[in-house]
Amino acid sequence: MDKILYDRGLVKRRQVLGDSYVDRALANVNDFNRDFQRLVTEYCWGEVWGEETLSPRERSILTLGMVAALGKMGEFANHIRGAQANGLTPDELHAVLIQIAVYCGIPVGADCYQTAEAILNESK
Repeated sequence: MDKILYDRGLVKRRQVLGDSYVDRALANVNDFNRDFQRLVTEYCWGEVWGEETLSPRERSILTLGMVAALGKMGEFANHIRGAQANGLTPDELHAVLIQIAVYCGIPVGADCYQTAEAILNESK
């Protein structure tokens, strides 16, 4: 394990997804998923999100598009919350969702809109 990458990843993961999400994920670590949680924290959050060429806002937009294209609505929901934490406004999220619908298809766009609206309504 690269402790520097892991520690940087843990900070970034908490900034984007929030303490409660990360605390839940880490509280559920066991012998079966320990390596996966380390991999996600170290490489996804430490190596990729921790690299500073792209801003967190840019990474959020990029991630929303990719996760939507994969049809992974659970991860999409996490990253809608992360995009809000990274400063994307509802208008900016709307623009991202329109582009997702055009490039990924209307059924994916509809799923994304349903997911995003539910999350945006949570904060009202």
